[in-house]
Amino acid sequence: MNNKGQIIKVSGPLVVASGMKDADVYDVVEVSKDKLIGEIIEMRGDRASIQVYEETTGIGPGDEVVTTGSPLSVELGPGILEQMFDGIQRPLETLRAQNGDFLIRGAGVKALDREKKWDFKALAKVGDHVVPGDFLGFVPETSVIDHKIMVPNGIEGDIVDIKEGLFTVEEIIAVIETKDGKKELNMIQRWPVRRGRPYKQKIDPKAPLITGQRVIDTFFPITKGGTAAIPGPFGSGKTVVQHQLAKWADAQVVVYVGCGERGNEMTDVLMEFPELIDQKTGESIMKRTVLIANTSNMPVAAREASIYTGITISEYFRDMGYSVAMMADSTSRWAEALREMSGRLEEMPGDEGYPAYLSSRIAQFYERAGRVICNASEEREGALSVIGAVSPPGGDISEPVTQNTLRIVKIFWRLDYDLSYQRHFPAINWIDSYSLYQNKIDEYLDDNVNENFSKNRKRAMSLLQEESSLLEIVRLVGRDTLSEEDQLKLDITKSIREDFLQQNAFHEVDTFCSLDKQFKMLNTILKFYDSAIDALSRGVYLEEIEELDVIDKIARMKNIHEEEINKIDELGEEILKEMKKLERGGAEEDA
Repeated sequence: MNNKGQIIKVSGPLVVASGMKDADVYDVVEVSKDKLIGEIIEMRGDRASIQVYEETTGIGPGDEVVTTGSPLSVELGPGILEQMFDGIQRPLETLRAQNGDFLIRGAGVKALDREKKWDFKALAKVGDHVVPGDFLGFVPETSVIDHKIMVPNGIEGDIVDIKEGLFTVEEIIAVIETKDGKKELNMIQRWPVRRGRPYKQKIDPKAPLITGQRVIDTFFPITKGGTAAIPGPFGSGKTVVQHQLAKWADAQVVVYVGCGERGNEMTDVLMEFPELIDQKTGESIMKRTVLIANTSNMPVAAREASIYTGITISEYFRDMGYSVAMMADSTSRWAEALREMSGRLEEMPGDEGYPAYLSSRIAQFYERAGRVICNASEEREGALSVIGAVSPPGGDISEPVTQNTLRIVKIFWRLDYDLSYQRHFPAINWIDSYSLYQNKIDEYLDDNVNENFSKNRKRAMSLLQEESSLLEIVRLVGRDTLSEEDQLKLDITKSIREDFLQQNAFHEVDTFCSLDKQFKMLNTILKFYDSAIDALSRGVYLEEIEELDVIDKIARMKNIHEEEINKIDELGEEILKEMKKLERGGAEEDA
């Protein structure tokens, strides 16, 4: 097989090489003497079009291209968690130790540490018949996550030898007798990033992915195994919402992909995450997190690779039976990379210059999410939730990336620049956003939190929708023309917006809100509304209600610690007492 060719054209990250007739599409190649990593994306006769994942400055016609004969793949095994990789799974800390603070072209380094020894504990025994996906054993990779070592795809047979003790990822831990002879297994699996990992069956996602963000959990919830899009213009808070979800979502493993985003935002993640303590485990959030950084100053072609690297690592942990959440920030940058490569290939452009296959690529990506029954002889479930930020130019959500994303995902968290300008965060617009998982989650919350959870949500949403109509009247003829009941509605919807939906990501208490606290907070606001309506009907003036001290206490509910949320119930009783006092005062005056 002739695995060498010569460069005949260089166009930015696109390199064309001739003499590659034995190569295949999606083969990984090494370009020039610097051994830059590239991937074949098109074959025409013996000419291969290669997207290079590193800076191509200084490369020219005549330089050599060598194909590896295998597709772009990731190494899966102990040592992934707590790491920060670039788009093609090179560990950045290792590269920094070797080459300093700046990446050197062609720097080759293994994704997994070959020297570190892991404490392997067997779960299978000699004589067991195993199929792909079965557990051979596990490694306590961090204090939070046990890394399950699974039988690789394509291997089935009887275990003839299995060891326990300290091993590197390359040392043999088990031998399996297959129909093709004995296979020796170590702790590394390799998987092509463009192909989804197999599973037995996709099942209906029903349990919520609890994020601790009130506007999401109560109004527009996501399930474990669900898909969501966060479109919004520059400065509307997409990245902060993604960070909040990565920090507080009750997924067991989080994979955060910074795709084409600003370097300072990835720096924030790097500085913050190790210091954050997971509420469930009491350990650093990094113990269950993988970071993939492909910042905006890195080569554009690697943006596509970073998205696929992230979802393949996510699927691997899903196959262990874990609930995984992947944040992609942002898929628009990935789509821009597709557009640039498509233009250099001289393909026929589609809408706004994006390639005609944009919609199918977006669909293929989001379809890899879901709640599944994993491949294994014993039944186990895993879930992979994917939350993608979209950055439409000028906030125009009619552009192709947003529209093609919304056709696939089931949740739309619309970020509103006007809300962010008013310092209302998260700036999720409660009128335009939706969740198609709402009915399933309503059942779960009614059964597991409080039977009135969904009823309160529907009432609050109805009030917010009425508010938008009332505000139109107020703009035209003023607030004083409204009845006292309608003016009270405006007061209550203001409370729902400012005291419930608005949440401070940087406040140590308000940054996370449990479902119990969310229910009690909304229930208290609605209880105040019902008591006030009753008081108005008994002749109490609206001005008297608006001057009650309890209104300030409602505004401060969000700062009550989780272990003290019974104080919110006490606030509900105080509301009733204060309303009764007003009614008695009015009755005495009449007498």
